[in-house]
Amino acid sequence: MAIGTTHVTRRGFLGFGAAAVGVITLTACGADSDAGSKGGGGPLVMTVWGGEPDKKAYQQRIDLLVKKYPDLSVKLQLIPSDAYAQKVQTMIAGGSGPDIMEVAENVNVYSSKNQLLPLDELATKAGLDLEKRFGSIGKLYSYQDKVYAIPDRSGAMIVYYDKAAFEKAGLGTPGPDWDWAKILGAFESVTVPGKTWGYAGAGWWAQWWSFVYQNGGAIIDPSTGKPTVTSDAVIEALQWAGDLTFKNKVVPTKEQYADMGADIGGDQAFAGGKVAVNTTGFWAISGLKDSKVDWDIAPLWRGKDQAVTAFGSGLAISRTSKNPDAAFKAIEFLTSAEAQKVIIDTGQDVPANIEVQKSDAFLKPSWMTKPVDMTAFAKSSEFVYRAPFIPEWNEMQKAFDDGLADFWLGKQDAKSALTAIQSQLETIVKPAG
Repeated sequence: MAIGTTHVTRRGFLGFGAAAVGVITLTACGADSDAGSKGGGGPLVMTVWGGEPDKKAYQQRIDLLVKKYPDLSVKLQLIPSDAYAQKVQTMIAGGSGPDIMEVAENVNVYSSKNQLLPLDELATKAGLDLEKRFGSIGKLYSYQDKVYAIPDRSGAMIVYYDKAAFEKAGLGTPGPDWDWAKILGAFESVTVPGKTWGYAGAGWWAQWWSFVYQNGGAIIDPSTGKPTVTSDAVIEALQWAGDLTFKNKVVPTKEQYADMGADIGGDQAFAGGKVAVNTTGFWAISGLKDSKVDWDIAPLWRGKDQAVTAFGSGLAISRTSKNPDAAFKAIEFLTSAEAQKVIIDTGQDVPANIEVQKSDAFLKPSWMTKPVDMTAFAKSSEFVYRAPFIPEWNEMQKAFDDGLADFWLGKQDAKSALTAIQSQLETIVKPAG
């Protein structure tokens, strides 16, 4: 794992937020499990990953669905994260894939194998305007110009900052008008050598990729589908991220993180007051409830351009669904403002629905114990970049994890590391023909 990154989250696509061993099956309250939906075929099966809080939140939304549409019946299957991909692909291969299935960054592992239905025609038929409902991420889960999932949970990577530390250093509020030079100056101003650091680090793909796109670079060339990690823009962005630790000394080294305690990463270090800035997703809020740090959030700073990673998951329909019309009817409701409000009311995640993100329910959630600038999420949606959710996503991430191990330890420069990774990616990534 890269320096400064311990990301135990519910939104990871294959392994964060653990569920109980085995598959937990729930049937929507108020629905006859044998009645199914009009058109036959039995109840719709919906697969998701996560833990107990996720189960409750999804169930509440399903209950709202069947209350509005009594003709629908849904069975929710909660699958352990580390077994999710294998389980759903086995179901699909056997001709009994889920009608509705949660997907994330690896969506095109499925779509490229013809395991998902394209949803464009169903969306048009339902009158669902993806851009109007979800903003810039409306077609995030696409492959070869076809949409394969509808955004469900979302939210950009944001800046968590120590307000007291910033005020003591005479700094203003960080935000998208700050450039690399200004944020580095802030990191240096709040760093106390050997005691506290300015920034938690950028060793996670979501962090340093944001810098790449801010710098005018790209991981995969959108026009050719080929890897481009040896471009000057990518090398410069990665080197800047690494220099924060070994040149500027505003990020803890691996050894310094280890000295803080077992399994301490950026989220925990920020909550403990060891770092003044952390860049991560919505989920970190839950770990700050008991923190003594006077914290707030803001949109990510900029480079030459504004760009930031978006997290989340979408809802897809498997190719083997017996009733895709009913499945899409369910998805359309589950991503509506009425159903999405449950996501924030239960403190689970950022709803993908822009209307909900801009509502008081999201900006001032009942469970929030202090004033927090929740507008950071909606503001950030304006400059989310389109991440390359290629079919070889898992292999690509492994290439980066393995290939950058020495770089994040300060034993290799960005150009050398990325040159080796480029060669590996050229054997992994298969541009669409």
